[in-house]
Amino acid sequence: MLSLQEREHRKSNYAKKSSENTKKYTELYAQFSQTGYTKVLAEEYTDFFVLNAKKPAPGDILQAVRLYDKIRDYKAAAYFLTKLEEIAKKLNNEEKFIYCIEALANKSKIGNWRDAEDFRTENINFMQIYSEKVDIGLKADMYMSLAYADCAAKHYNSAFRLLTGFGYKPQGKNDVKLLEILIAGIYICAKSGDEASIENAVNNACAAMALFKKYEFPWSEEFYKQKIKDASVGLA
Repeated sequence: MLSLQEREHRKSNYAKKSSENTKKYTELYAQFSQTGYTKVLAEEYTDFFVLNAKKPAPGDILQAVRLYDKIRDYKAAAYFLTKLEEIAKKLNNEEKFIYCIEALANKSKIGNWRDAEDFRTENINFMQIYSEKVDIGLKADMYMSLAYADCAAKHYNSAFRLLTGFGYKPQGKNDVKLLEILIAGIYICAKSGDEASIENAVNNACAAMALFKKYEFPWSEEFYKQKIKDASVGLA
């Protein structure tokens, strides 16, 4: 989740600022800071900012998608993605780009590889062009979603090339995005069934974690350790 300051900086994407909205978001962010991604957090966020909002903002719907994705409730994430489809013409380019990333990853993780391939074909030109305007973290998210799509279609070598070939450079010792890329690599290895490559990918991710001097939240270290274990048995 975005911090209050980050959310305020990108306020045009989210619900209009009000004392009620600020209070609720402060409560939810405090909950997130202590316990991380949970079903309770996802439900409380979506109830307040999406389901019970008169006109939910695209940024809040995208946040709902991400929260459900983090707890692997891909069906719920897919449901909120359909809400973005309904207002697709109202999305700005940044929102559309993030929507494309999330939709492609969701279809892939569910296993709808044909839908994922069709969606990628339809949107890849926009994604590639707009990716030149975003920060390296968001660009990495795009390549991970493309890799998930190739993985779902059992194009494992192509998936690996997508993860390693776009030139991501570590952003310091506490680089969570690098860790996410490495964990995606473990998942692809697991799906390919190559036991030797799984072990190597797990070792790489553990080595990256060993470089961390600190984590942003008290739950982060255990969260990523579990993500590594889950990815090694084919859980995204």
